[in-house]
Amino acid sequence: MPVFNWVALKPSQIDGTVFTELNDEKVLQELDMSDFEEQFKTKAQGPGLDISALKAKATQKAPSKVTLMESNRAKNLAITLRKGGRSIQDICTAIETYDQQALSLDFLELLLRFLPTEYERTLIGKFEREQQSLEELSDEDQFMIRFSKIPRLVERMNVMIFLGNFNDTAQLLMPQLNAIIAASMSLKSSSKLRNILEIVLAFGNYMNSSKRGAAYGFRLQSLDALLEMKSTDRKQTLLHYLVRVITEKYPELTGFHTELHFLDKAGTVSLDSVLQDVRSLQQGMELTRKEFMRQDDSLVLKDFLKVNLEVMEKLQADSKTAKVGAGGTVEYFGENPKTSPPTTFFPMFMRFIRAYKVGGDGAAKEAESGPPGSENRPELPTQKAKRQQMDMIAELKKKQMVKEPLIYEGKDGAIEDIISDLRNNPYRRADKGRSSAKKRPAGQSLQATPDISL
Repeated sequence: MPVFNWVALKPSQIDGTVFTELNDEKVLQELDMSDFEEQFKTKAQGPGLDISALKAKATQKAPSKVTLMESNRAKNLAITLRKGGRSIQDICTAIETYDQQALSLDFLELLLRFLPTEYERTLIGKFEREQQSLEELSDEDQFMIRFSKIPRLVERMNVMIFLGNFNDTAQLLMPQLNAIIAASMSLKSSSKLRNILEIVLAFGNYMNSSKRGAAYGFRLQSLDALLEMKSTDRKQTLLHYLVRVITEKYPELTGFHTELHFLDKAGTVSLDSVLQDVRSLQQGMELTRKEFMRQDDSLVLKDFLKVNLEVMEKLQADSKTAKVGAGGTVEYFGENPKTSPPTTFFPMFMRFIRAYKVGGDGAAKEAESGPPGSENRPELPTQKAKRQQMDMIAELKKKQMVKEPLIYEGKDGAIEDIISDLRNNPYRRADKGRSSAKKRPAGQSLQATPDISL
């Protein structure tokens, strides 16, 4: 007969239910089932089955096992153990010896959900005091007893997951920190950028002097307004005009953006998240050191600490440098570090540079050909007066300008070292959550982009 795919109840599950009042054997005795067998038989039909014998056999086989776990939790643990593909003893021995080769990181992270609860430990203690046989337990319960006997189980599991994640996490964080450092240093040390902002300030004060009075500075978001301000004939923006002035009067400033490095990369970094990840790595490293002090014969922990302590120290140093450097640079340009994180601060310069390049292409063509009829058109007195006034303002500003020191002193070639490191190491974004467990896929190698970076 074909199989009827129902969900059968075990003998222990029908107590107190309607099924204890039913007698299906009586029905089978009253009916002639030969026609049913003929209509529903399979191609290879065997002899008829004795229902009462099957029920008796099922009753004999029905386990009356002791259970130490809630049924759904036991079922999920069984699935997890099958994924591990190893015996109970092998799994527990690998955890005791920090064997990274025996157990995959994914399996360890799944297993972390099955750390014995206090209630389960109480049941295990009761079971052992009563000296009951392990044969009465399911495989999952037997695993839980062996699992709970591992010394410092929670610490060992966390250390193993930390060991498995450390290298990938460190390789993810280093290029991001270097991008923040390089971008911050290049912005603050660029004399050409200061001159560009000086010209913007001069034009803004000239436009506002009769109505608002002179200003000493401006918010960086004001750079976006340069594209919104149109000339009287609506044919060019204020930025386009400024680019033409810079091209004609200050040609040495036209390539100011070549002094700025990795603004695009730094603009994608959530510095707070990166700093939190570094702190988490440091906590994991401290936990590993404590475990090694308790178990100093572990070659796995000894080798790991020997190789990676220096990496951790560099990560900590770079995180401090990035935090201080980014905050100092934001303040240097008149912004608030709390309201202008890297994801907001660096893109403001990126937008300005892109718009400047677009305006610069138009200004260069215009400078080569000149406006129609400009070669024979004399300069108007008002235009000449304005030009002389602008030249005077620029000259005064140049004389008053005080050079600012670089944000990092005492190490020659620091920014070059950082840029070289960024070029040689892959850059990966970390905008998809925390770093606690999962390995990250390898990212693309960092390339210098011609539009902004180098």
